[in-house]
Amino acid sequence: QVQLVESGGGLVQAGGSLRLSCAASGSIFSIYSMGWYRQAPGKQRELVAAITSGGSTNYADSVKGRFTISRDNAKNTVYLQMNSLKPEDTAVYYCAAKPVEWADEYDYWGQGTQVTVSS
Repeated sequence: QVQLVESGGGLVQAGGSLRLSCAASGSIFSIYSMGWYRQAPGKQRELVAAITSGGSTNYADSVKGRFTISRDNAKNTVYLQMNSLKPEDTAVYYCAAKPVEWADEYDYWGQGTQVTVSS
């Protein structure tokens, strides 16, 4: 069992930056694969970025070159650095965790943090 709490969302102008954080507790964080999802109004939830326990990363095409996912196992925290933000990045961003790297689904979810990018 793991609990996830996101922070760092807010309102930013287009071209700006934000860093989201996801603090995990309740289990051995280092073994979990972590992901950042987002969901905009009227749209399906989509995977933005993911990082395995070994540090391998992957990104949605829409954010490649602009977003960076990282993790600090000593702090039980995963980050999403978002640069060159666009209005279409506006969404609720969710942190997720799964203990099995090759599993299709994430088992644990945070409550979400709102990111709003103004044009």
